[in-house]
Amino acid sequence: MIVDSLQEIFFTIKRNKLRTFLTAFGVFWGILMLILLLGSGRGLQNGADSRFGTDDRSSIWISASRTSIPYNGLPHQRQIRFTVDDIAALVRDIKDVQFISAETRAGERWRRTINVNYKNKSGAFGVYGVADDFFRIKKNLDYPAGRTLNTLDSDEIRKVALIGTRVSDRLFGKDANPVGEYISFHGILFKVIGVFYDSGREGRMSERVYIPLNTFQLVFGEGRNIGQIVLTPKAHRDPFSFEEDVIALLKFRHNISPDDDKAIRSFSYARNMQSVTQMFFAINAFVWFVGIGTLVAGIVGVSNIMIITVKDRTREIGVRKALGARPASIVSMILSESVLITAFAGYLGLVLGVGILELVNKALQASGGGGFFERPEVDIQTAVLAIVILVLAGILAGLAPAMRAANIAPIEAMREE
Repeated sequence: MIVDSLQEIFFTIKRNKLRTFLTAFGVFWGILMLILLLGSGRGLQNGADSRFGTDDRSSIWISASRTSIPYNGLPHQRQIRFTVDDIAALVRDIKDVQFISAETRAGERWRRTINVNYKNKSGAFGVYGVADDFFRIKKNLDYPAGRTLNTLDSDEIRKVALIGTRVSDRLFGKDANPVGEYISFHGILFKVIGVFYDSGREGRMSERVYIPLNTFQLVFGEGRNIGQIVLTPKAHRDPFSFEEDVIALLKFRHNISPDDDKAIRSFSYARNMQSVTQMFFAINAFVWFVGIGTLVAGIVGVSNIMIITVKDRTREIGVRKALGARPASIVSMILSESVLITAFAGYLGLVLGVGILELVNKALQASGGGGFFERPEVDIQTAVLAIVILVLAGILAGLAPAMRAANIAPIEAMREE
């Protein structure tokens, strides 16, 4: 039965090859444009997301500056310095702190980079002291070799270092494994325990050396001072109110006016991600609108050709009904042809669209990345949704002509010229 139906459909299509091709091309082009637009939108979103680096997307980075307003008898232009006591106070007094760490950069009072040496090679890199939770917040780092820093490294004030891939390439050469080797800076040897890759700032975040915070404070004479405080709220906590509570507590601890917006500065990934998410929601809505509009144009073409098909086959349909064919079988015959044309043309458009996106993705990888445009892709849910849309579109395109065919009276059909 199925084979007979397919043979009948193919016979009808062969009788109108050009008309069928042009109609199918409309559906093919519509789904191709939809897939390419969705993939391109995803590529832009991936590129924007990569600009945020490897940090937890709910993390808040807080740094101290100078006061701009006199407060409680204290003058303005006071330099605020965070200490490890601030971290303890935040853990104690702020609810729902998930992770919290310090990040202190060597050179904040000297120069911004430190000469790091290995044998007869050297390079100027950022050296940072970080606390325990730091690498839980930078949770998307890659580790090509070795391990990360841990609590014992800090508690025992170990002279160990985690270096970025660009540091490793400069000092040890590409494809070398520096784990177990010793680098030096500030006149002290540090054992390399691991290598990391940070994609932030197009890989420039890999030009860093991380050492335990306690070791850093001892080597650079920072005492209890720290540079930045970075923390994340628990999943159920609103990140915006959390950020406000943290800043309010720090202002209170350092005698800063509540109206002073310059003494303590914060960077919230959640706030920035909210803006990006809203922007790409609008872009995706526009893409779907344009893509569906293009697809609808193709579906209208399918509906038109089915109307013409029904008109051309009016006498045949009349004969079928005179011989006892039920309306449901007539509807099924017309819908089958409509769904087959739509599904086949749409599937070709889907496959070609995914193939083009894959080629573009490989070209971007070969060129070292696309900056603001990375990994254009269509996920499996979108592909399944596209297929469902195609089947429904085929049914809708053939429904009106099919109902018209089912309502044809046999005697009127026999009179049709």
